[in-house]
Amino acid sequence: MEKYAILGYPLKHTMSPPIHKRLFELEGKTAEYEICELPPEELTVKADYLNSLGGYNITIPFKVDIIKYLDELDESAKRYNSVNCVVNRDGKNIGFNTDCYGFLRSLEAEGMSLSGKVLQIGCGGVGRMMAIEAALHGADLTIVSLPEFIKGAEEAAAEAKKLAPNAKIKVITHEQISGEFDLLVNASPVGMFPKTEECPVAEDVVKSCKNVFEVIYNPDVTMLMKIAEKNGIKAVGGMAMLVWQAVVAHEIWSGAKYRDEDIAELISDMRKELKK
Repeated sequence: MEKYAILGYPLKHTMSPPIHKRLFELEGKTAEYEICELPPEELTVKADYLNSLGGYNITIPFKVDIIKYLDELDESAKRYNSVNCVVNRDGKNIGFNTDCYGFLRSLEAEGMSLSGKVLQIGCGGVGRMMAIEAALHGADLTIVSLPEFIKGAEEAAAEAKKLAPNAKIKVITHEQISGEFDLLVNASPVGMFPKTEECPVAEDVVKSCKNVFEVIYNPDVTMLMKIAEKNGIKAVGGMAMLVWQAVVAHEIWSGAKYRDEDIAELISDMRKELKK
């Protein structure tokens, strides 16, 4: 039986096992998917074992450290110097970054586009990736940052401009937000469990946006999403991105194909699972 795993620390609340179990079932494949919760200093000891598997996922704090144990990197992993999916292909272990594909596929599934005016809140780890993808896909991008994080946001914007020289990108603070936007992306942790009553922007800002994409998946409906939906604005939560990046991992591992309606049902079921 083929074996797969998730590597990370800690992994107490990981949603990966039930997501991947369902994807294997939909694929008609029997496989094991184990949790490899590993203190950072033990990665060297476990790397050979992980690389003997059919493939594995990687989460914090190993997304960069795992690179030195791999044979090759896909363009996605090179772009972000970050790996969250590895496949053993013809004896070579190849690293990918499926976060970016999960972001793009979840937007696509909801009929949302990065080609218009995009307002992005926050620009940390995942936010850097989102900003670069937005720039690469033709967005007129406004990144909103807290004053203490402006330098990091400006560095991410400069990095995005290198990859997409014609991209329109500006970095502002919250009080400078003005105008209307096609898409609001929350790439900040504001509203995440347990501080679920918080919202990253004022309601007036939400009302100025046609669509909302929320990176947070716990809770499954954040305050930002509640405000959007109350105002008739389409909102998608972070569980979609989590599931879609797992879908891409299976496509990489075995060339699996899935129906959109099965993935939509899986996202819905995982949102329910989270509430248990």
